[in-house]
Order: sequence, then structure tokens, then C-alpha cells
Amino acid sequence: MRKEFSDTIEKLGIDNKKVVFISGDLGFNAFENLQDKLGDRFINAGVAEQSMVGIAAGLAKKGYKVFCYSIAPFIVYRCLEQIRNDVCFHNLPVFLVGNGGGFGYGVMGSSHHAISDIAAISSLQNITCWVPSFKNDVSTITKKILNQNKPAYLRLGRSTSEEKCSNFDSSLTIIENTNSKITLIALGSIVENVISLRKSNPEIEKINIISCNKLPLDINKESIGLLKASKKILIAEDHVEIGGLAQQISSFMHKENIKIDNFISLCAKNYPNDLYGSQEYHHKESMIDMEGIKHALLKLLKD
Repeated sequence: MRKEFSDTIEKLGIDNKKVVFISGDLGFNAFENLQDKLGDRFINAGVAEQSMVGIAAGLAKKGYKVFCYSIAPFIVYRCLEQIRNDVCFHNLPVFLVGNGGGFGYGVMGSSHHAISDIAAISSLQNITCWVPSFKNDVSTITKKILNQNKPAYLRLGRSTSEEKCSNFDSSLTIIENTNSKITLIALGSIVENVISLRKSNPEIEKINIISCNKLPLDINKESIGLLKASKKILIAEDHVEIGGLAQQISSFMHKENIKIDNFISLCAKNYPNDLYGSQEYHHKESMIDMEGIKHALLKLLKD
């Protein structure tokens, strides 16, 4: 998704002279085009993420629209106080971009994983977390972030699918509605695992699939209707359960008095074996890989 983001920022920066891009000394072999096209509106702030966000807030106060880029854990955890106090409290157009959300940086370990970033960011006022499902969503979402002109966090992951979502006005995008009583809601690019699984397993192809693209939740009537028609719901996310998609969905359903028979949450389990591995290893360990999701769906079908 990083390439799609870079290409989009290049076009936006050429068209809008108020767009500024700040990197926390990251993005090599990905953003050289921005440095060339944006000139002095491309800033390398160095390994100083807290300072980077403070600089971005100052520029935004002067009328600029500022994208701040680093890997997801660095842009969130290292400067949460600056995000809260300098950006969110003042409702400034500072757009945080974190690459490698979830277990994206695999073997680099917990310091490079962002599995509680949404809980941290979505609890703050005035800010929206955006989690593209597919690489082809990145351009549309980035443009929407710029046009909304308010704090945002864009969580980039890995994507190979050529599919794309059609609606970003609601947190939930219905990928497939088969009028089934079983609905699977996936966070961001986890939906690619679901689609691949569904295509190769006829026994579970008739399920409803929903992708969540932004938090806190803002759900349209169509998605609410599908939730109400469902009897069994499965959530799959590369984020811890507390403060993540599952908890926010369950809270929403409770407030809306939506009653179901079964609710399963598949989420990031931290490090149960005290080991680090690839993204695929951690997905398997947390049962959010294709086999884990398949096992949970088959259980719902039998119950």
C-alpha cells in the first residue's frame, strides 16, 4: 500500500501547494519522488517523531495540510502525547500515516508491531482511524482525509488484491451479502484472507462479508440492517481485542439492542509463545490466518 500512497501524495502535492510531507527518517526507496516534486515541502525530521508531530501541528496552524509518515508503532506510540495535545485538541489537519500496521514488521519484534494502535488513537477526540482493505482503496481514502481537513490516522498494511471498496461514508463496507445468518467482519487487509478462503472453500462461501475501514464506528443503515439480520458474527482483526474492532462492534450492538446467538472474536494475541516471527507466523499464532478463520467459521456453521 505504501507505493499507492506515495503516488497519491505526489499528485496531491503538485495540485495543492499547501500539502506538506514530513518523514521520520523513513521511506527510503519509496518517497524519493516526493522529495523531488515537493521540494522544500518535503521535510525529513530525523528520528524525532515527537518533534515531527509538533512541527506538523505548527505548520497546520499556519494553514498547511501536513502528512506525517513513519512506521505504525513509531508514529503512534512514540508521540501519543503530541498527537493528543497538539493535534487533536486543536482539531488540526495533521494526517498521521503508519506503515506496517498490526504484525506487518514481523521478525523485527514487538517494538515494531502496532497491535494496539487503534485503541490508542480512536480514544482521542476529533481523529479518525482509516484502515484500507485493499491497495486500490488507498488513493480514495487519502484524498478523503485531505478533503475532510481534520486529524486522521492512516494505517497501511499489505495488499495484493485488485479489489476495492465502494463506500467510505460508513465504517463498514459490505463486500458480499448472501442473506446468510452468519456475518464475518474483518479489519482492513485481513479481509483478503477471508476472500481467498471463501473462494477455495465451497462449504463457507455463503456467508456475509463486511470490511471495516475506519474507527471509531460510524455505521450506515444498510450495514445496521445486515447486523440485525445476522444471528452469528465473527470478527477478525490484527489488533488486540481491547479497544479494537470487536469491542467497538459489540458496544455498538448493545446500544442498538441488536441481539445475536453467537459472537466470536479473532484478534491479535500478543506473544503467547514468547517468540517473534513473520507476519504470517503471528497471524497463525493468533488464528487470524486463513486456517484460523476457516476453523472458526466451520464451528459457527455447525453450532
